[in-house]
Amino acid sequence: MDRIAFGRRAALALPALAALPARAQGATLTIGVGAPVTSIDPHFFNASFNSAVASHIFDRLTERTPDARLVPGLAESWRAVSDTVWEFRLRDGVRWHDGRPFTADDVAFTIERAPQVPNSPGGFGVYLRAIVRTEVVDERTIRLHSARPHPIMPSDLAFIPIVARHAATGASTEDFNTGRAAIGTGPYRFVSFRAGDRIELVRNDAYWRGAEPWSRVSYRMITNDSARLAAVLAGDVDVIDQVPSADVERVRRERRVELAETLGARLIFLAPDFSRREAPVFTTDHEGRPLASNPLLDRRVRLALSLAIDRAALAERVMEGTARPAGQWLPPGPPGHNPAVPPPPHEPETARRLLAEAGFPNGFRITLHTPNDRYPNDGRTAQAIAQMWTRVGVRTEVAPLPWAAFPGRAARQEFAVHLIGWGSSAGDPIGALMNVVGTFDRARFLGAVNHHRYSNPALDALVERALVTMDDAARDALLRDAVRMAAEDVAVIPLYNLVNVWATRRGLRIAPRLDERTLAMDVRPA
Repeated sequence: MDRIAFGRRAALALPALAALPARAQGATLTIGVGAPVTSIDPHFFNASFNSAVASHIFDRLTERTPDARLVPGLAESWRAVSDTVWEFRLRDGVRWHDGRPFTADDVAFTIERAPQVPNSPGGFGVYLRAIVRTEVVDERTIRLHSARPHPIMPSDLAFIPIVARHAATGASTEDFNTGRAAIGTGPYRFVSFRAGDRIELVRNDAYWRGAEPWSRVSYRMITNDSARLAAVLAGDVDVIDQVPSADVERVRRERRVELAETLGARLIFLAPDFSRREAPVFTTDHEGRPLASNPLLDRRVRLALSLAIDRAALAERVMEGTARPAGQWLPPGPPGHNPAVPPPPHEPETARRLLAEAGFPNGFRITLHTPNDRYPNDGRTAQAIAQMWTRVGVRTEVAPLPWAAFPGRAARQEFAVHLIGWGSSAGDPIGALMNVVGTFDRARFLGAVNHHRYSNPALDALVERALVTMDDAARDALLRDAVRMAAEDVAVIPLYNLVNVWATRRGLRIAPRLDERTLAMDVRPA
């Protein structure tokens, strides 16, 4: 039996704060994470590691539990006044870290600011694009107007950290990084940020949910797998994420630490370049001569590259059991999963035939770019794929890059094909369909991370139709159709869903999250 099941979290219910021992309530919690946090500005980069840190400092109108259920946040309730108007009733008595009261005006300011952060490598505008007008009814009530029905408005707002108008007006991303603008309503207050090293936080004793048990949180970026694991085994940190796959079984037997794991909703995939008709950079024939045109625009070539990949081998050998082969954004379980879209089979002979049909009987040469410090085994995965592609005639070189440089280059379409990940933290495929494969349109906040510039007007229209469908069952059916359409067109080449694995020192428990975020608020004494 598979020991890791989607949604298996009930056994990790967290005890009430009143039951915590006095020592824990005054302790410092030290967390070691495997990905670098790039900014404290909560609207700068829609990435899970940045969002995780933002969750400590800032709240959202709606929030998601570890198993992705939508629950009240700064909004204590909400209702659809009409098909095009949502009303949110805000909590009374909430204060910013500097003591000023939180009001509906701060929400209105946030909705204006979040889509407009300069130099964002992937922003939050897609979640606010439906809003055409904000109406502040009173200090505790705000109404959000849309031009068309938008049934997922409460879900969208679970992505948007709320910032203070008085602190963030005119503030740059650097003002958040230095702390000047990093004033939230969240459970922890900002102390310091050292890029590439750590973030220091102190408990907000006036937090509206009640004070957290940890007096301080030290959030350290330890991107080297061996160093991160050694730190928790030595007791230098209390919690780590991304336990190295090669060490999971050994750590499972360790008496000093305990594991928490769940099948997550992050898809690791390959993004082939659609941005140019001419041959993209990093593609040539076998003699190094430029190709006549971009081979990746041919669906047969994309399908061949997909069928050349042995996903079972990636999941079991490269990822050592900490991944599941995938053909779509979500693993089985959530309603957004389409059971009619299985992982693509491994068919190298079919791949060779398709390449020949597309005019490449001898294949060609290509470079696969990958981060080497962002996802578990990202560089090893790319190397394994390169070998598989080479076997069918597509001689592949791997170019690994540190994550600090990777998103910016991807956003400038500098790669022929690259490895990347997307986490569907809401438990549905909407974010991926709009952000990753939705036609890039800066003005409409679509395709925010569609760096490979895939475009399919029929797919866009289907997704737009789903977004204005008020009936949940009908909307889910349309989204499943969109997932199937994207898969059939090979909009991306899916690889696998990650299994999220954390380790805590003995005596602590962490609630494993579908969205893979590592939060001090999910850690409690055993």
